Amino acid sequence: MSTVNATAPRTRREMTRLLENEALARLSRMRLQPVRRRTNRTHGEHLAGKGGVSTEFADYRDYVPGDDTRFVDWNIFFRLQRPYVKLFRLEEVMHVVIVIDSSSSMQFEDKLLRAQQLAAAFGVMGVMGMERVSIYVCGDSSSGSTSLSPCAGRVSMRRMFDFLEQEQSGGDCSFDQAIDKVLARHTGRGIAVLLSDFLTFGNIQRGFNMLYSAGLEAFAVQILGPSEISPELDGDVRLVDSESGASLDISSAGDLMGFYQEQRRAYESQLAAACRQRNGRFLSIGSHVPLREVLFDQLLRQGWMR
Repeated sequence: MSTVNATAPRTRREMTRLLENEALARLSRMRLQPVRRRTNRTHGEHLAGKGGVSTEFADYRDYVPGDDTRFVDWNIFFRLQRPYVKLFRLEEVMHVVIVIDSSSSMQFEDKLLRAQQLAAAFGVMGVMGMERVSIYVCGDSSSGSTSLSPCAGRVSMRRMFDFLEQEQSGGDCSFDQAIDKVLARHTGRGIAVLLSDFLTFGNIQRGFNMLYSAGLEAFAVQILGPSEISPELDGDVRLVDSESGASLDISSAGDLMGFYQEQRRAYESQLAAACRQRNGRFLSIGSHVPLREVLFDQLLRQGWMR
């Protein structure tokens, strides 16, 4: 699939510049697959781990005074002369909180564009599954995040796409600062989809701990540019941090590439462990990898959706 230009004009037949119509149609039939059921006590499509009032039978238990007699199984009562109450699984709604890192490091090599595309894909699966989807874009640490208030259903798709297609400004917001901003405004249990390069000086462990404590299961996607995955550097170079402006002069950069790759892979393993220890998921991708491959090969094969 060719890269989608977020600034290209939308044709009449396209619903969004971020997703091709074929991918959009396929995503609308798919559903997010959490590791654990973290739902809220409102009607939705996820079966809760406790009794409820849907039509799917779960179990029996002894009748106790005060139980609703409509749920007594009278056939069993007539056979055993003992009342039993039928239990049903409760179908509940799940919150899907999508957090997009729009800090300055995401402005390179289409990383932010890929984050917007993935946010659109996760959002479609959420709203079409009647989940409550909210989106937060975090960039500048000195200002609050821009956000899309919780929405659900097909009627919300146009508003969600319009929000995601907006240009983002950049900034220096760290990971834990971004999570602070989100949780200050969000309530509800479910999934937190984190779309970032995770190139931050913030406290990664603290951010994941806050999400877990809030009842949100982390679906973290690290998005790196080709030059971050396989940099081609040699000789004397000066590296400049895109967010802080700090610089570092390096001699014989080519000799350090082995050390760089070792550290990059170790950091990726650290992020994966932080998610796994909190019942979450993690995937690291390149911004140059075709979107269709990410969605319908990597994420689907690893069970993020069904």
